Formats: sequence, structure tokens, C-alpha cells
Amino acid sequence: MGRLQVFIISFLTISCVSIFMPNLVAAQLKTNFYAQTCPNVESIVRNVVNQKFKQTFVTIPAVLRLFFHDCFVEGCDASVIIASTSGNTAEKDHPDNLSLAGDGFDTVIKAKAAVDAIPSCKNKVSCADILALATRDVIQLSGGPGYAVELGRLDGLTSKSSNVGGNLPKPTFNLDQLNTMFASHGLNQADMIALSAAHTLGFSHCDQFSNRIFNFSPKNPVDPSLNKTYAAQLQQMCPKNVDPRIAINMDPITPRAFDSVYFQNLQKGMGLFTSDQVLFTDQRSKGTVDLWASNSKVFETAFVNAMTKLGRVGVKTGKNGNIRIDCGAFN
Repeated sequence: MGRLQVFIISFLTISCVSIFMPNLVAAQLKTNFYAQTCPNVESIVRNVVNQKFKQTFVTIPAVLRLFFHDCFVEGCDASVIIASTSGNTAEKDHPDNLSLAGDGFDTVIKAKAAVDAIPSCKNKVSCADILALATRDVIQLSGGPGYAVELGRLDGLTSKSSNVGGNLPKPTFNLDQLNTMFASHGLNQADMIALSAAHTLGFSHCDQFSNRIFNFSPKNPVDPSLNKTYAAQLQQMCPKNVDPRIAINMDPITPRAFDSVYFQNLQKGMGLFTSDQVLFTDQRSKGTVDLWASNSKVFETAFVNAMTKLGRVGVKTGKNGNIRIDCGAFN
């Protein structure tokens, strides 16, 4: 795992999009948007996702993280997939996005090619919608809930690295900081907690949490909210001056399953980031963590609701977008 690229599913980002009208956006999106133009789009995308998953498990956290990073910067418009040119440094080349796994981009690009290979579908389905569908599919593949995906997004017309900087919250964030960011996207505290459970999948570089295990404070070198046994394991896996390419599982118990074990881990002091563990240590969110730790069905319902709301963030319609021929380049 030493040379494994990091795939932190860190979706806690704030975009530059203005506050939107969720109901208005919801009215523009619909689950059967392609019923007349490309009725088999969902099965086409799902087949590509299944093929990628058979090649590498990394497909799952890579696609999931790509969706979050897309929606939280400029909205769900596939702007994160755009490649940089000599005249423009795109979102994907901002330092905060360099760790986005290539398998996520590859999944969307291959799915777009498969969709466009059908004559009736060619240039009819947006890259943004393909990413939204692929995200639902990887969640299901890892044992998470299935859900109907609202469709009808257009692809964005801009992608600038300058829109990303400073908008990815630190793993040291407290509950107020997390809630403020999510509220800016029309997402409430329950949505934030549900979406945080995406940290049940994927990997993280050691430097993202090293402060918790070596230099948390002058009085407590190790974060007191961290399970002592888990802290010792982290110190062993991520010693000081560790190779920066080293990555570890974010969920130490069921790293390849989308499940509510994430919340059970928090109850045991085994949240990897401060922004994870605070969901349990802060009394305002602890009740939700306790409920979902013991009731996976209630959690899954909340997660599907949060994902649906997330998928409405900054959606482009009309003259504000188009359907890209190549997901990685503007038309």
C-alpha cells in the first residue's frame, strides 16, 4: 500500500456558487429525463462501472470522491473533469484535487464513450449526469443503498483552479465549521452527518491526521478523543517522517463496505479525522451518530436523501451549460 495514491473521500468543500433554490432545481431534474432520448442510459453506465470495479476496488472511493469534489466547487456540472490547457489551469490541477484518483475520471470517460456509442444517445447525455449515475452505482456495489438518480444536469462552461483554493475544509474542523459549509449548499446537519459516512470507504495519507497522533497540543500530544489502541496502531502505520505516499484505510473495521460501522467507530473513538470524531464528541450531533450506529436502515434513508439534495447543488441548465462531446474538454 506504500505507493497507493490517496483517495480521501473528502467531500467537505465549499463552492463559489450562490445559494440556490432547491425546489426550483428539483423541478428541473427528473429521474426519467432520458426516457425518450436514451432510455438505457442507466444500464449502460452501470455496466461500465461494474467492469471498472472488477479491475480495481479503487473505482468505488474514486468515483464517490470525484462526485463530491465536483458538486462542492461550482456545483454538479462535471467541471472537475476538465483538463487544463495552456491558457487555463482547471479545477483538477489545483493542489487540493491532485489526489483525486485517475480511476474516477476514467470511469466517467469510459461510460460517456459507451453511452455515445449508441446512435440515439450520442451527445444527448451530460458528463455531469453520468458522474451522478456512476456514484449511485459504486455506492450500491460496496453494499450501500440503491436510489433513483435525478437527471437533467448540463455540463459547466468554466473550470478554474482559482475556484478551488481554500474551499476544502481541514480535517480539523469542528461542528460549527462543518455545518456552516454544508448550509451554504442547502444541506442541514443531518445531511452533513450522513454524507460524512462516505468516509467508511477509501484511504487517507498520513499527513491528514498526523497532528492527532503526535502533536495535538502541548499538554496532550495524542488527541484525547482518539481511542488509545487505535492511536497506537496509527502511530505504527504512520510513524514520523513517513513516506508521504503511504495511505491507510479510513475505516479500520470494514474498509471495503459502505455501512453504518463508520458511526460505531465514532462511538469507540476511532474516527480518523477530528472532523469525523467531533460528530460524536459534540452533543448536538451525538444523538444522530448513536441512532445511525444502531439502525442502518434509518441511516441509509437519510443518506439517500442527502445524496439527492447534494445532486441538486449548482445544477446548470439552459444557457449556463451544455452537453460536452468530450468530458475532459469544453466544446
